[in-house]
Amino acid sequence: MATTTPLPLATPMARTSRSPIVEAQSWVAGKTFAPDRPLLNVSQAAPMAPPPLALRQEIARLAVEDDEVHLYGAVLGLDALRAELARQVSTTYHAQVNAADIAITSGANEAFTAVMSTLAASGDEVILPTPWYFNHKMWCDMAGVTAVPLPTGADMLPDLEQAASLITPRTRAIVLVTPNNPAGVEYPSELLTKFYVLARTHGIDLVVDETYRDFDAREGAPHILLRQPDWRDTLVQIYSFSKAYRLTGHRVGALTASPERLLQVEKYLDTVTICPNQLGQRAALWGMQNLGDWLAGERDEILKRRRALEDGFAPLAAKGWTLLGTGGFFAYVAHPFDMASSALAPWLVDHAGVLVLPATFFTPAGDPRGARELRIAFANLDCDAITDLLERLQQIDP
Repeated sequence: MATTTPLPLATPMARTSRSPIVEAQSWVAGKTFAPDRPLLNVSQAAPMAPPPLALRQEIARLAVEDDEVHLYGAVLGLDALRAELARQVSTTYHAQVNAADIAITSGANEAFTAVMSTLAASGDEVILPTPWYFNHKMWCDMAGVTAVPLPTGADMLPDLEQAASLITPRTRAIVLVTPNNPAGVEYPSELLTKFYVLARTHGIDLVVDETYRDFDAREGAPHILLRQPDWRDTLVQIYSFSKAYRLTGHRVGALTASPERLLQVEKYLDTVTICPNQLGQRAALWGMQNLGDWLAGERDEILKRRRALEDGFAPLAAKGWTLLGTGGFFAYVAHPFDMASSALAPWLVDHAGVLVLPATFFTPAGDPRGARELRIAFANLDCDAITDLLERLQQIDP
């Protein structure tokens, strides 16, 4: 009988879990759904539609007419895009951010891994509120960095005093996500300021992932962190163009940090991708300069869908469901069933035609909340489909 030789694998990679999105997609592989009851895929927050036609036409024009888009570019990104993002960030946050404070990356995930590679190494610690964004935890595992869980309360917000109690000599950063993935909640400005002071007091960095900031329900600047006189000593901000302009396939994200930090980030980017996607960068620049009104309409539509989910949740609440948080592209819910969410989520594919992610993907192993909660990425459903989703969930009895 033939034997299989174990795959040689570095220990950090061996203990890193498989991508939850990849695993969830396997639950629907090879399955068909009736035309009158199609699969409702609320597993992933990436826009499922292409960019608006005008932007696609500009991309096509650039691909044909601009030879530069097919060549290597600057490691830290297109100068014009860095300058435009700095200008818009300065306007939005009533702050002074310079082009030298901006790096363009191949998506927000690369922005995170790039800056974290300058902050933490094997044996160090990073504090992540739970439920956490699974790719943040996966990077920690791959890098040999300990992800220290900071449980959130009933309001899905982290507690400052509890965070302070978790800081040790090995702590290198606190990572916050707002609007949150997976819980959806928008972190109050006052809370972010307190975390900034905490990080600064302890000489560690505060990394704030604002991938979904274009869909924040609040008017005006969501925080005042960039107005702090010495923010470059403490703050790192992450952004994604993918959600705003539907450029997911082009992989364009950004970092805001000190120029000194970005000089170190440049080493990582030059090793991994050499430069961000040239065509995608120019598409992001054109979008920032020409699609302001279109993006405002996109935000209004996402907020409309959020209200539809919130307003339609009462029948589910009557059956024991709890809406724990909404915002950005997400709703985070607790279900009333004895079945663990890790079993319920694939069960829902077959019995309700719904693909949703269990909270076990966002929580430490053994966390009891993981068994009770689910993440619903509602942004790709219109209001009628959201009504259909809620009705399907009302009808189940596992």
